[in-house]
Amino acid sequence: MAPADRLSGAVAEIELGGKLLAWWDVSRRELPWRALAGRAPDPYAVWLSEIMLQQTTVASVTGYFGKFMSRWPNVEALARAPLEDVLAAWAGLGYYARARNLHACAGEVVRRHGGRFPQEPEALLGLPGVGPYTAAAIAAIAFNRPCVAQDGNVERVVSRLFAVEEPLPAAKGRIKAHTESFLSRQRPGDFAQALMDLGATVCTPRSPDCSRCPLAGNCRARADGAQTRFPVKGEKPARPHRRGAAFVLLRGGEALLRRRPAKGLLGGMSEFPSTPLSADFGLAEAMGYAPAEIRWRRLEGHVRHVFTHFSLELAVFLSREAPDRNFDACDGYRWADVARLREEGLSSLMRKVAVHAELAGK
Repeated sequence: MAPADRLSGAVAEIELGGKLLAWWDVSRRELPWRALAGRAPDPYAVWLSEIMLQQTTVASVTGYFGKFMSRWPNVEALARAPLEDVLAAWAGLGYYARARNLHACAGEVVRRHGGRFPQEPEALLGLPGVGPYTAAAIAAIAFNRPCVAQDGNVERVVSRLFAVEEPLPAAKGRIKAHTESFLSRQRPGDFAQALMDLGATVCTPRSPDCSRCPLAGNCRARADGAQTRFPVKGEKPARPHRRGAAFVLLRGGEALLRRRPAKGLLGGMSEFPSTPLSADFGLAEAMGYAPAEIRWRRLEGHVRHVFTHFSLELAVFLSREAPDRNFDACDGYRWADVARLREEGLSSLMRKVAVHAELAGK
C-alpha cells in the first residue's frame, strides 16, 4: 500500500496538511490580491481576483487587477460604475460574461448585503458569476471557512498524490474527497492557497519539480514514476470551426463601431460591425450584413481567433467611402477616434481586426 493510502482523517490532516502548510509558510507567492502573512484578507480583493483568474493566468490578471483596484477600490465604487466603463477596463482579458457578472454581482452585494460579501459558500453561490469553485475559494480565503476550492492546480496535485485513475471530469468528486481528507480545519484559507501555489509552481503539468515538493514522500504517482500521467483526462470533442466577416468603415480619423447585444457572445462589448458567426457562413452572403451599401474592399488573409468552444476565421472588409446612411442617428452605432481605439472596449478578437486593418497604434 502506497504512503498516501495509509493516511486518513486527523492523521492525514496533520501529516499531509502540516507538510503543505509548513512549505507554504516559507514559499508562498506574493500576489497583489493576497493578504500579507498575519493580515486579514480583503474579501473584495479576493472576489475580484478569483473572478479575473477564471480561465486566465496570474500573469495576465496582475495588471488588470491593479487597474480595477485603483479605479474602483471597493465594491460600492464598482457597483456605481457604468457597465460600459467596466467592460472597457476589462477589454483584452477575455470571457466577457465575467465582466458583466462582476458588475451585476457588485450591485447585488451592495443592495442585498449592505456592501459585505456573504461568508458562507451557499450564500455566495447566489451571487451573479459565482460558481462552486469561486464560492469555495472566497469562503476559504476571505473568511477561513473549511471549503475545498478545487481548480485545475488542485486537481493535478491531488490526482497525483493519490494516483486517481478515474478520468476527469468524472473524477472531480473523488478528488474532492481526497482533498477533504487532509484539509486543515485550523487554516483552511492558507491550505487553499498553498495547494494552488504548489500546483502552479512545483507540481506543474509537464515538468513537476518533485525535489521541491513537500508531499513527494507521500505521492503515489511519484512512487510509480508516473507523475505526468495524472490527472487522467477523457477525450475532448473536436472544437467546431466557424466563419464570419467584419466591416471597418473609416471617416477621416474615425472608425465606425457598434455595441453588441447585452447577452450572448462578447455581450455588451464594442465591435466593428460584423456578421453572424457560423460553420456554413459564405463570403457571398457577407454584403447582406454590411452596415452601408457602399464599395468594400476585402483585405487579404483572415483574422483567426480561438474561443473556449469554437475556433473562428474572420474575413475583414474595409471602406473609406461616405456611407449612404447617417450613423450619428442610429442606435448602437457611433464613430470612434482611431487614435484612441486602444481605450475602447474592444475584445481581443476586435483588436485583431484593428491590427489586420492596420489601425492599431494610430
